[in-house]
Amino acid sequence: MAADREERIELRPGDPESEARLRALSSSLRLRVLRLCAFESRTNKELAELLDVNPGTMLHHVRTLVQTGYLAAQDERAGAQGAREIPYRATGLSWRTSMPGGSHILVETFLQQIEGLADDDLDITWLGLRINAEHKAELEQRLYGLIQEFKDRGPDADGAAFSLFTALHPDLNPPAS
Repeated sequence: MAADREERIELRPGDPESEARLRALSSSLRLRVLRLCAFESRTNKELAELLDVNPGTMLHHVRTLVQTGYLAAQDERAGAQGAREIPYRATGLSWRTSMPGGSHILVETFLQQIEGLADDDLDITWLGLRINAEHKAELEQRLYGLIQEFKDRGPDADGAAFSLFTALHPDLNPPAS
């Protein structure tokens, strides 16, 4: 957990490592892979089945995430009929990585994640606020702090999987004249 508390990683266009990481995070499929590997290791085959994609396509995405440090290979294991399997686990690096221009891919990924869920399975809050820059900064800091606190706790052994998505954005709601 100590690595999770390190400073944010700012990706900068023009830097080859940053550009590789930006490309890695620019795919909703790869972001979904990271989510699926956050709490348990999964093989390329398992990921392909869960996300309904060709195993060859999945292998490309898994390799991209491994090469950029977002996924790490775990100890090899024997699969069905003794086949060699390599499970992968998310490293947590994506949590600390800035994604300049990545907001739309996060929203697209979120929409894919909730596709097919019943209305009762979604608990959504949408609130309009009118706050100054100081209060906006305080809100952002407190929200991030609360989310980080729960992330640092780690998964509950008896916990169910949930996903949390927040978006704070300017509202195109001009004052009445």
